[in-house]
Amino acid sequence: MTQKPIYKRILLKLSGEAMMGNRGYGIDPAVVQRMAQDIKNIFELGVEIGIVIGGGNIFRGLAASEHGMERVSADHMGMLATVINSLALQNSLEQIGIPTRLQTAIKMEQIAEPVIRRKAVRHLEKKRIVIFAAGTGNPYFTTDTAAVLRAVEINANVIIKGTKVDGIYDSDPVKNKSAFKFETISYLDVIQKGLNVMDTTAITLSMDNKLPILVFNMNTDGNLTRLILGENIGTKVN
Repeated sequence: MTQKPIYKRILLKLSGEAMMGNRGYGIDPAVVQRMAQDIKNIFELGVEIGIVIGGGNIFRGLAASEHGMERVSADHMGMLATVINSLALQNSLEQIGIPTRLQTAIKMEQIAEPVIRRKAVRHLEKKRIVIFAAGTGNPYFTTDTAAVLRAVEINANVIIKGTKVDGIYDSDPVKNKSAFKFETISYLDVIQKGLNVMDTTAITLSMDNKLPILVFNMNTDGNLTRLILGENIGTKVN
């Protein structure tokens, strides 16, 4: 295994649920600090990093709309939840000496820059981590789709999706002990098999732009570094 990163620029997609650890709701500061340290380790290898975080630990727009809330309002609330998570991660990264910039798709100048593609790319070139919050700024789009959109905009080499499982399986490995894990899988197979990797819009946007997706377990110490150094971890969608 080489000690040089195999990717120059990545988009790291983190789930909101990962930030709550074993809590039933909200943010576990210890978990966020561990995430920040994992990110610092690859940052120090010279990798340019964009980050998108979900908001499911605080509020899920789609779930709320299924219980009667108007969908657009629910999605806007979900976007604001991603801003809270992004601020938490930004704080943890800066406490350990990593320069960051937070950009939001909904304008809130007191706490973040608006999403400006050229500015984001310039930050990356100047070795700052850029955290993209508030999804695409539009209802009906998930943070997975936002992650792919931002990855394409900043010309990332890959999307790395950190989850609670160590890759993509043909069924839930928690419920089915004999579930089959894919080492690699095509975009079309993900869609046709109905695998819960990312929503269809995100997968097709990745496919159209030939942007590979790596799915791995973010909760295992050192996994992110091993992945960046080329070790065969998780599942690759391409």
